[in-house]
Amino acid sequence: MLAGIIILAVVVFWLPTEQFAEQNDDVAQTTLVKEGDMAPDFEVEMFDGEKISLQSLRGNVVLVTFWATWCPPCRQEMSVVKEQLIDRFAGRNFVFLPISRGEKREAVAAFREKMGYDFAMGLDTDRSIYDRFAQNYIPRNFLIDAEGRIVEWHVGFNEDEFETMITRIDSMLAPVKAQAATKAEAQDK
Repeated sequence: MLAGIIILAVVVFWLPTEQFAEQNDDVAQTTLVKEGDMAPDFEVEMFDGEKISLQSLRGNVVLVTFWATWCPPCRQEMSVVKEQLIDRFAGRNFVFLPISRGEKREAVAAFREKMGYDFAMGLDTDRSIYDRFAQNYIPRNFLIDAEGRIVEWHVGFNEDEFETMITRIDSMLAPVKAQAATKAEAQDK
């Protein structure tokens, strides 16, 4: 009886830990860019037809988020970005760049209308941009500093992790704001 309980305890406690470790390994292995790497440059067509390159956003802190309309954690994350990112960092050197992965414009249009979203969104219908960053899993967030380096990346949506990322963005924007003020003062002289 005692041996059965011990075996059951090992299975109950060890197996989920082992599966979690394997999933984390898979996420890491399917991530093609790492913290400290220069973010791969790309040009994305925005929903409004404008084209934006990542290179053109240098000097800003950029959060690139790959998502899809059918993905529940993506939808959960998208429901909070207007207030927690876009509005919070308005007027600062921050760009939120959500990019729909592998979906047609029509699907994104229907989703935007249904949800009432009017903020900028990019379209990566053939996954050519996503495939420079990763091979699998969404949502994926890549936080990029003003020089174009990957600062951190996350998979999935976790409220605590998201709040920690917001705090990091805020701390990254303080030096960018100070640098801009110094440049402005130098130009005034």
